[in-house]
Amino acid sequence: GSDLLVVRLPSPSAEDPLHHDKKKLLEARKLSCTFQVPISSSPVDACKLLDQMIHAARVAHMDELELYFAGGDDYGPFSARNELESLNLLLKTINTLLVAANDGAKGVLQLLVDEIVVRLRSVGLTDKLQMALQTENHEIEDSLLKWGEQHGVKSKLQIAFFEGAGRGMLASEDLGVDDIALEIPESLIISEELLCQSDMFLALKDVNSISTETMLLLWSMRERHNPSSMFKMFFETLPSNFNTGLSFGIDALAALEGTLLFDELMQARQHLRQQYDELFPMLSTKFPEIFKQDIFSWDNFLWACELWYSNSMMVVLSSGKLTTCLIPVAGLMNHSVTPHILNYGRVDQATKSLKFPLSRPCEAGAQCFLSYGKHPGSHLITFYGFLPREDNPYDVIPLDLDTSVHEEDGTAQSVSTSVTTHMVRGTWLCRSRGPPTYGLPPPLLSHLRAALNCDHNESTPEADIKENDRMVLETLVSIFTPMLEGLGEADDYNRESASWDVVLALDYKDLQRRIISSIVTSCGSGLAMLDS
Repeated sequence: GSDLLVVRLPSPSAEDPLHHDKKKLLEARKLSCTFQVPISSSPVDACKLLDQMIHAARVAHMDELELYFAGGDDYGPFSARNELESLNLLLKTINTLLVAANDGAKGVLQLLVDEIVVRLRSVGLTDKLQMALQTENHEIEDSLLKWGEQHGVKSKLQIAFFEGAGRGMLASEDLGVDDIALEIPESLIISEELLCQSDMFLALKDVNSISTETMLLLWSMRERHNPSSMFKMFFETLPSNFNTGLSFGIDALAALEGTLLFDELMQARQHLRQQYDELFPMLSTKFPEIFKQDIFSWDNFLWACELWYSNSMMVVLSSGKLTTCLIPVAGLMNHSVTPHILNYGRVDQATKSLKFPLSRPCEAGAQCFLSYGKHPGSHLITFYGFLPREDNPYDVIPLDLDTSVHEEDGTAQSVSTSVTTHMVRGTWLCRSRGPPTYGLPPPLLSHLRAALNCDHNESTPEADIKENDRMVLETLVSIFTPMLEGLGEADDYNRESASWDVVLALDYKDLQRRIISSIVTSCGSGLAMLDS
């Protein structure tokens, strides 16, 4: 009757490649996407129902990684991204009901809305608040904001310098969910649409195999030195060195030898050098007026690559085209694992501007963070030059296991997506420590059980299950102990006097060491449980 409110969450859509796994998980956890809320609910009962809604929304928003690591009894939160998406979906859904509700129903809906906002506020509260070192006296950056404002940028943020992070942006007033922190007119966005107006484009369009991305790199190398450029202000405020992993020196690389990051860096640099050698001196010979040799040097090319890697964003322009862009001012925001701004990928057709709305509140004076995407630390060091301070759920170590074993796994938790590679991450991220998962990813354990021919089912005697688990855990110890030894002891290197790149390299090694030793420790405590 009318004293029941129905809250419907969209169930996982069939277009979602993970939709099958999500449905299975919802069923295994007896979660529905439709909820009946009595309008006479007490605050305690309403919050209990909200917990159920949040559990269902979390499953709907899981990504492949979260499904892979989700243990049987773990109801989340799975990651800040997942939590923000889930809570924002609920907020939208319930606000829509609130607008149309009669007076009797408004009370309980308002209660739910207030509680969701409380939950949103608590996401990221564990962040160590980095205080701004100085907000005054950086004329160059302020002139960039002024230039932006003259060209129609609307901003509720100001530029500040933060310890260890360099430049960033902080909220100049209290900002709530869905408030627009920054709005950038499309005319200020640097994208391939600008290229078409330049003589460089005409020269290059007949040169085979030059991608639009490469043209944009070359365009920005020249534009940086063009005194009459419309973007002069933007280029002048960019650092002369980006200090990303792509410009690591020899000592930092030596410190990384034997790690995954070392291979990633070497490959990326080789790829860029090869790209440069294919273009130069060929282009300078062919079009000496456009590609002046002193501007198109290897160092300037690397600078432009680092600029695009560390500052570009994927945006759908008003033309409907999805493309890589540079966005003046917005590029100053720092990344966080628990961002304020998560969804910003589309130019608003009505205002012809790109808006950056908040997914969680940000208080005046606090740094406002943007998500650069779901990246592990190795990627963030390589292309951006930093390692997050918070726990990063995307810091995984891929395992090279022979996955040709036919995996028949009848358990409800099995993930049917063809994850061909298995992986691990810090077991401190897992809530369940004991059997059957011991803090390790269920699909990895299933794979090892199948590979060791010790799969169990309902009728397997307990003693055999224990014996099988022991084999699996011992196998993992034998995989990870040598890895840990390979990383060597923690360097008691004096980091105060070390250069920025060596410090980053050592921080990365510490993180790898921490992840791998957490695995070895979890296997050890699992084995101890089995022996007790």
